[in-house]
Amino acid sequence: MIPDNLLYTKSHEWAKIQGEEAVIGITQFAQEQLGDLTFVELPEAGQTISAGEEMGTVESVKAASEIYAPISGEVVEVNSELEDAPEKVNEDPYGQGWLIKIKIAEVPENLLSPSQYEAHIAEEAH
Repeated sequence: MIPDNLLYTKSHEWAKIQGEEAVIGITQFAQEQLGDLTFVELPEAGQTISAGEEMGTVESVKAASEIYAPISGEVVEVNSELEDAPEKVNEDPYGQGWLIKIKIAEVPENLLSPSQYEAHIAEEAH
């Protein structure tokens, strides 16, 4: 399941651009690879993040993994529900499992379209 209204990174984050803001999360493929999430560490509201740089960490029963910002901007909202319920990322990675919302400063040109991301994960699976 790869929603066709999002942009993706090769490191398995997604971004939904809504005007001057973007919602960011990790993909279905990423959460499946990690397994059951036990902890999510995210940047704080007001913090500036840069595309391609680490913006947080997710920990699962299998491993910990860094989350990289797909878009540069200022964090305007953090999904605080994930502090008590990180499993929401597993249950609904494109919905209630969103991570942060940012005010967009710059959208990099190297984000993947849904079809490009689908081809990327097919390559990684082999």
